[in-house]
Amino acid sequence: MKNHKLALFGAIILFALYLTAIFADFFAPYSFDTEKRQKAYHPPVKIHFDPMPYVYDYKVEFHEGIKTFTPVIDKKYYIKFFSKGRLFGVDEPANIFILGSDWNGRDILSRIIYGGRISLSVGLIGIFISLFLGLAAGGISGYFGGITDNVFMRLVELLMCFPSFYLMLALRAVFPISMSSTSVYIMITVILAFIGWPSLARVIRGMVLSLKAREYVLAAKSLGGNTSRILFRHILPQTFSYAIVSATLSIPGYILSESALSLLGLGITEPHTSWGNMLNRAMSISDMQLHPWILWPGIFICVTVAAFNFLGDGLRDMLDPKKCHEA
Repeated sequence: MKNHKLALFGAIILFALYLTAIFADFFAPYSFDTEKRQKAYHPPVKIHFDPMPYVYDYKVEFHEGIKTFTPVIDKKYYIKFFSKGRLFGVDEPANIFILGSDWNGRDILSRIIYGGRISLSVGLIGIFISLFLGLAAGGISGYFGGITDNVFMRLVELLMCFPSFYLMLALRAVFPISMSSTSVYIMITVILAFIGWPSLARVIRGMVLSLKAREYVLAAKSLGGNTSRILFRHILPQTFSYAIVSATLSIPGYILSESALSLLGLGITEPHTSWGNMLNRAMSISDMQLHPWILWPGIFICVTVAAFNFLGDGLRDMLDPKKCHEA
Protein backbone atom coordinates (compact mmCIF):
# COMPACT_ATOMS: atom_id res chain seq x y z
CA MET A 1 0.00 0.00 0.00
CA LYS A 2 2.90 2.36 0.69
CA ASN A 3 4.12 2.10 -2.92
CA HIS A 4 0.60 2.72 -4.17
CA LYS A 5 0.41 5.96 -2.16
CA LEU A 6 3.82 7.03 -3.44
CA ALA A 7 2.72 6.20 -6.99
CA LEU A 8 -0.37 8.38 -6.57
CA PHE A 9 1.77 11.17 -5.13
CA GLY A 10 4.19 10.87 -8.07
CA ALA A 11 1.31 10.93 -10.56
CA ILE A 12 -0.09 14.11 -8.99
CA ILE A 13 3.32 15.81 -9.11
CA LEU A 14 3.81 14.82 -12.76
CA PHE A 15 0.31 15.94 -13.69
CA ALA A 16 0.99 19.36 -12.16
CA LEU A 17 4.36 19.68 -13.91
CA TYR A 18 3.03 18.69 -17.34
CA LEU A 19 -0.05 20.90 -16.92
CA THR A 20 2.02 23.99 -16.13
CA ALA A 21 4.44 23.21 -18.97
CA ILE A 22 1.66 22.81 -21.54
CA PHE A 23 -0.01 26.05 -20.46
CA ALA A 24 3.23 27.90 -19.74
CA ASP A 25 1.95 31.06 -21.41
CA PHE A 26 -0.71 31.24 -18.69
CA PHE A 27 1.12 30.03 -15.58
CA ALA A 28 4.46 31.80 -16.11
CA PRO A 29 4.47 35.45 -14.96
CA TYR A 30 6.91 36.41 -17.75
CA SER A 31 8.04 35.10 -21.11
CA PHE A 32 11.12 32.88 -21.11
CA ASP A 33 13.18 35.55 -22.92
CA THR A 34 12.04 38.68 -21.03
CA GLU A 35 15.25 40.34 -19.83
CA LYS A 36 15.70 43.03 -17.21
CA ARG A 37 19.47 43.44 -17.16
CA GLN A 38 19.41 45.91 -14.28
CA LYS A 39 17.77 43.17 -12.16
CA ALA A 40 20.35 40.47 -12.95
CA TYR A 41 20.73 37.93 -10.14
CA HIS A 42 17.79 39.41 -8.30
CA PRO A 43 17.09 37.33 -5.16
CA PRO A 44 13.62 35.82 -4.64
CA VAL A 45 11.17 38.55 -3.71
CA LYS A 46 9.25 38.40 -0.47
CA ILE A 47 5.47 38.39 -0.76
CA HIS A 48 3.58 40.42 1.86
CA PHE A 49 -0.12 40.40 2.78
CA ASP A 50 -2.50 43.12 4.02
CA PRO A 51 -4.69 41.02 3.38
CA MET A 52 -4.10 41.02 -0.40
CA PRO A 53 -0.64 39.88 -1.53
CA TYR A 54 1.82 42.54 -2.64
CA VAL A 55 5.53 43.06 -3.25
CA TYR A 56 7.96 45.95 -3.15
CA ASP A 57 10.21 47.27 -5.84
CA TYR A 58 13.93 46.82 -5.17
CA LYS A 59 16.76 49.26 -5.77
CA VAL A 60 20.26 48.14 -6.65
CA GLU A 61 23.09 49.10 -4.31
CA PHE A 62 26.75 48.19 -4.14
CA HIS A 63 28.56 47.64 -0.85
CA GLU A 64 32.30 46.95 -1.10
CA GLY A 65 31.83 45.74 -4.65
CA ILE A 66 28.97 43.38 -3.75
CA LYS A 67 25.64 43.92 -5.49
CA THR A 68 22.64 44.03 -3.16
CA PHE A 69 18.92 44.65 -3.60
CA THR A 70 17.09 46.79 -1.05
CA PRO A 71 13.27 46.95 -0.95
CA VAL A 72 11.68 50.34 -1.53
CA ILE A 73 8.87 50.32 1.02
CA ASP A 74 7.33 53.63 -0.06
CA LYS A 75 4.88 51.94 -2.42
CA LYS A 76 3.13 48.59 -2.47
CA TYR A 77 2.63 46.72 -5.75
CA TYR A 78 -0.33 44.39 -5.44
CA ILE A 79 -0.25 41.08 -7.27
CA LYS A 80 -2.85 41.01 -10.03
CA PHE A 81 -4.45 37.69 -10.90
CA PHE A 82 -5.70 36.76 -14.38
CA SER A 83 -4.13 39.88 -15.84
CA LYS A 84 -2.83 40.22 -19.41
CA GLY A 85 -3.50 36.55 -20.16
CA ARG A 86 -1.37 35.26 -17.28
CA LEU A 87 -2.23 33.75 -13.92
CA PHE A 88 -0.55 36.52 -11.94
CA GLY A 89 1.75 39.51 -12.30
CA VAL A 90 2.60 42.97 -10.97
CA ASP A 91 2.86 46.42 -12.47
CA GLU A 92 6.19 47.94 -13.45
CA PRO A 93 8.70 48.82 -12.12
CA ALA A 94 8.22 46.08 -9.53
CA ASN A 95 8.95 42.45 -10.42
CA ILE A 96 7.60 39.23 -9.04
CA PHE A 97 10.71 37.06 -9.10
CA ILE A 98 9.38 34.29 -6.84
CA LEU A 99 12.49 32.13 -7.41
CA GLY A 100 14.82 35.01 -8.26
CA SER A 101 16.33 35.98 -11.60
CA ASP A 102 19.29 34.72 -13.61
CA TRP A 103 22.41 36.44 -14.99
CA ASN A 104 20.37 38.27 -17.64
CA GLY A 105 17.60 39.37 -15.30
CA ARG A 106 15.16 36.73 -16.54
CA ASP A 107 12.61 35.25 -14.16
CA ILE A 108 13.80 31.78 -13.11
CA LEU A 109 10.29 30.47 -12.36
CA SER A 110 9.07 31.46 -15.83
CA ARG A 111 12.08 29.85 -17.50
CA ILE A 112 11.59 26.67 -15.46
CA ILE A 113 7.95 26.48 -16.56
CA TYR A 114 8.84 27.06 -20.22
CA GLY A 115 11.87 24.77 -19.93
CA GLY A 116 9.58 21.99 -18.77
CA ARG A 117 8.17 21.86 -22.30
CA ILE A 118 11.58 20.66 -23.50
CA SER A 119 12.81 18.62 -20.55
CA LEU A 120 9.52 16.82 -19.91
CA SER A 121 8.51 16.18 -23.52
CA VAL A 122 11.92 14.77 -24.54
CA GLY A 123 11.36 11.85 -22.17
CA LEU A 124 7.85 11.08 -23.42
CA ILE A 125 8.61 11.34 -27.14
CA GLY A 126 11.94 9.54 -26.79
CA ILE A 127 10.48 6.63 -24.83
CA PHE A 128 7.60 6.33 -27.33
CA ILE A 129 10.10 5.86 -30.16
CA SER A 130 12.17 3.46 -28.04
CA LEU A 131 9.08 1.43 -27.17
CA PHE A 132 8.14 1.10 -30.82
CA LEU A 133 11.66 0.04 -31.85
CA GLY A 134 12.17 -2.24 -28.85
CA LEU A 135 8.83 -4.01 -29.21
CA ALA A 136 9.20 -4.43 -32.96
CA ALA A 137 12.83 -5.61 -32.89
CA GLY A 138 12.38 -7.84 -29.84
CA GLY A 139 9.14 -9.32 -31.14
CA ILE A 140 10.48 -10.09 -34.62
CA SER A 141 13.75 -11.45 -33.22
CA GLY A 142 12.08 -13.75 -30.69
CA TYR A 143 9.31 -14.96 -32.99
CA PHE A 144 11.34 -15.80 -36.10
CA GLY A 145 14.60 -16.87 -34.44
CA GLY A 146 17.48 -18.15 -36.56
CA ILE A 147 19.38 -15.65 -38.69
CA THR A 148 16.90 -12.88 -37.92
CA ASP A 149 17.42 -13.38 -34.21
CA ASN A 150 21.21 -13.42 -34.60
CA VAL A 151 21.27 -10.20 -36.62
CA PHE A 152 19.05 -8.27 -34.21
CA MET A 153 20.74 -9.54 -31.06
CA ARG A 154 24.26 -8.88 -32.35
CA LEU A 155 23.17 -5.32 -33.17
CA VAL A 156 21.70 -4.96 -29.69
CA GLU A 157 24.86 -6.29 -28.05
CA LEU A 158 27.00 -3.96 -30.16
CA LEU A 159 25.03 -0.91 -29.07
CA MET A 160 25.02 -2.03 -25.44
CA CYS A 161 28.80 -2.42 -25.45
CA PHE A 162 29.28 1.35 -25.52
CA PRO A 163 28.67 3.44 -22.39
CA SER A 164 25.43 5.25 -23.15
CA PHE A 165 26.62 8.73 -22.18
CA TYR A 166 29.74 8.58 -24.35
CA LEU A 167 27.75 7.11 -27.22
CA MET A 168 25.31 9.99 -26.83
CA LEU A 169 28.17 12.52 -26.97
CA ALA A 170 29.63 10.82 -30.05
CA LEU A 171 26.31 10.89 -31.87
CA ARG A 172 25.81 14.54 -30.93
CA ALA A 173 29.26 15.39 -32.32
CA VAL A 174 28.12 14.20 -35.77
CA PHE A 175 25.77 17.18 -36.04
CA PRO A 176 26.95 20.81 -36.38
CA ILE A 177 26.93 23.00 -33.27
CA SER A 178 25.13 25.85 -35.07
CA MET A 179 21.78 24.08 -35.35
CA SER A 180 18.48 25.75 -34.55
CA SER A 181 16.90 24.90 -31.22
CA THR A 182 14.08 23.04 -32.97
CA SER A 183 16.57 20.90 -34.88
CA VAL A 184 18.58 20.28 -31.72
CA TYR A 185 15.41 19.21 -29.89
CA ILE A 186 14.48 16.72 -32.61
CA MET A 187 18.04 15.47 -32.85
CA ILE A 188 18.37 14.91 -29.08
CA THR A 189 15.06 13.03 -29.00
CA VAL A 190 16.16 10.73 -31.82
CA ILE A 191 19.58 10.12 -30.23
CA LEU A 192 18.06 9.23 -26.85
CA ALA A 193 15.55 6.90 -28.50
CA PHE A 194 18.32 5.24 -30.52
CA ILE A 195 20.32 4.59 -27.35
CA GLY A 196 17.34 3.43 -25.29
CA TRP A 197 15.71 0.72 -27.41
CA PRO A 198 18.33 -2.13 -27.29
CA SER A 199 17.84 -3.09 -23.62
CA LEU A 200 14.06 -3.20 -24.05
CA ALA A 201 14.36 -5.25 -27.25
CA ARG A 202 16.47 -7.85 -25.47
CA VAL A 203 13.91 -8.37 -22.69
CA ILE A 204 10.96 -8.41 -25.11
CA ARG A 205 12.77 -11.00 -27.22
CA GLY A 206 13.06 -13.31 -24.19
CA MET A 207 9.38 -12.87 -23.35
CA VAL A 208 8.35 -13.60 -26.95
CA LEU A 209 10.44 -16.79 -26.97
CA SER A 210 8.34 -18.00 -24.04
CA LEU A 211 4.99 -16.70 -25.29
CA LYS A 212 5.21 -18.20 -28.78
CA ALA A 213 5.10 -21.70 -27.27
CA ARG A 214 1.80 -21.03 -25.43
CA GLU A 215 -1.30 -22.98 -26.37
CA TYR A 216 -3.29 -20.02 -27.65
CA VAL A 217 -0.49 -19.12 -30.07
CA LEU A 218 -0.28 -22.68 -31.35
CA ALA A 219 -4.08 -22.67 -31.72
CA ALA A 220 -3.93 -19.45 -33.74
CA LYS A 221 -1.30 -21.00 -36.03
CA SER A 222 -3.38 -24.15 -36.53
CA LEU A 223 -6.36 -22.01 -37.52
CA GLY A 224 -4.33 -20.41 -40.28
CA GLY A 225 -3.55 -17.07 -38.62
CA ASN A 226 -0.92 -15.12 -40.51
CA THR A 227 2.42 -14.25 -38.90
CA SER A 228 1.86 -10.52 -38.41
CA ARG A 229 -1.56 -11.07 -36.82
CA ILE A 230 -0.24 -13.66 -34.40
CA LEU A 231 2.79 -11.55 -33.45
CA PHE A 232 1.17 -8.14 -33.13
CA ARG A 233 -2.24 -9.18 -31.83
CA HIS A 234 -1.64 -12.29 -29.72
CA ILE A 235 1.99 -12.14 -28.53
CA LEU A 236 3.24 -8.54 -28.21
CA PRO A 237 0.16 -7.32 -26.27
CA GLN A 238 1.15 -9.78 -23.54
CA THR A 239 4.39 -7.81 -23.07
CA PHE A 240 2.71 -4.42 -22.70
CA SER A 241 2.52 -4.54 -18.88
CA TYR A 242 6.30 -4.92 -18.66
CA ALA A 243 6.86 -2.36 -21.42
CA ILE A 244 4.72 0.27 -19.67
CA VAL A 245 6.54 -0.15 -16.36
CA SER A 246 9.92 -0.17 -18.10
CA ALA A 247 9.03 3.00 -20.01
CA THR A 248 7.92 4.80 -16.86
CA LEU A 249 11.16 3.92 -15.09
CA SER A 250 13.25 4.85 -18.16
CA ILE A 251 11.87 8.35 -18.74
CA PRO A 252 14.00 9.87 -15.92
CA GLY A 253 17.10 8.68 -17.77
CA TYR A 254 16.00 10.57 -20.88
CA ILE A 255 15.38 13.73 -18.86
CA LEU A 256 18.78 13.48 -17.19
CA SER A 257 20.51 12.83 -20.52
CA GLU A 258 18.94 15.88 -22.15
CA SER A 259 19.84 17.95 -19.10
CA ALA A 260 23.44 16.74 -19.25
CA LEU A 261 23.77 17.63 -22.94
CA SER A 262 22.25 21.07 -22.42
CA LEU A 263 24.41 21.62 -19.33
CA LEU A 264 27.52 20.97 -21.42
CA GLY A 265 26.30 23.35 -24.14
CA LEU A 266 25.54 20.55 -26.61
CA GLY A 267 21.76 20.60 -26.28
CA ILE A 268 19.19 23.37 -26.14
CA THR A 269 20.94 26.73 -26.43
CA GLU A 270 20.13 30.30 -25.39
CA PRO A 271 17.80 32.10 -25.51
CA HIS A 272 15.59 28.98 -25.48
CA THR A 273 15.38 27.23 -22.19
CA SER A 274 15.54 23.76 -20.73
CA TRP A 275 16.29 22.70 -17.19
CA GLY A 276 19.73 21.56 -18.26
CA ASN A 277 20.99 24.75 -19.86
CA MET A 278 19.62 26.78 -16.94
CA LEU A 279 22.12 24.97 -14.71
CA ASN A 280 25.07 26.03 -16.85
CA ARG A 281 25.99 28.93 -14.57
CA ALA A 282 25.72 26.66 -11.53
CA MET A 283 28.97 25.05 -12.72
CA SER A 284 30.70 28.15 -11.34
CA ILE A 285 31.26 27.72 -7.60
CA SER A 286 31.34 31.49 -7.02
CA ASP A 287 28.03 32.05 -8.82
CA MET A 288 26.43 29.18 -6.92
CA GLN A 289 27.63 30.53 -3.57
CA LEU A 290 26.56 34.11 -4.25
CA HIS A 291 23.28 33.24 -5.98
CA PRO A 292 22.10 29.83 -4.69
CA TRP A 293 18.65 30.27 -6.28
CA ILE A 294 20.14 29.39 -9.68
CA LEU A 295 20.01 25.75 -8.48
CA TRP A 296 16.21 25.66 -8.67
CA PRO A 297 16.17 23.87 -12.07
CA GLY A 298 18.21 21.06 -10.50
CA ILE A 299 15.61 20.70 -7.76
CA PHE A 300 12.87 20.40 -10.38
CA ILE A 301 14.90 17.70 -12.17
CA CYS A 302 15.27 15.75 -8.91
CA VAL A 303 11.57 16.06 -8.09
CA THR A 304 10.57 14.90 -11.59
CA VAL A 305 12.94 11.93 -11.54
CA ALA A 306 11.69 10.90 -8.08
CA ALA A 307 8.04 11.24 -9.18
CA PHE A 308 8.60 9.00 -12.21
CA ASN A 309 10.36 6.43 -10.04
CA PHE A 310 7.51 6.45 -7.50
CA LEU A 311 4.99 6.01 -10.31
CA GLY A 312 7.02 3.25 -11.97
CA ASP A 313 7.47 1.31 -8.72
CA GLY A 314 3.76 1.57 -8.00
CA LEU A 315 2.79 0.39 -11.48
CA ARG A 316 5.23 -2.51 -11.20
CA ASP A 317 3.68 -3.61 -7.91
CA MET A 318 0.13 -3.25 -9.21
CA LEU A 319 0.92 -5.31 -12.31
CA ASP A 320 2.62 -8.02 -10.24
CA PRO A 321 -0.15 -10.29 -8.90
CA LYS A 322 1.97 -11.59 -6.01
CA LYS A 323 2.85 -8.12 -4.74
CA CYS A 324 -0.68 -6.90 -5.22
CA HIS A 325 -1.91 -9.83 -3.07
CA GLU A 326 0.67 -9.06 -0.38
CA ALA A 327 -0.32 -5.37 -0.40
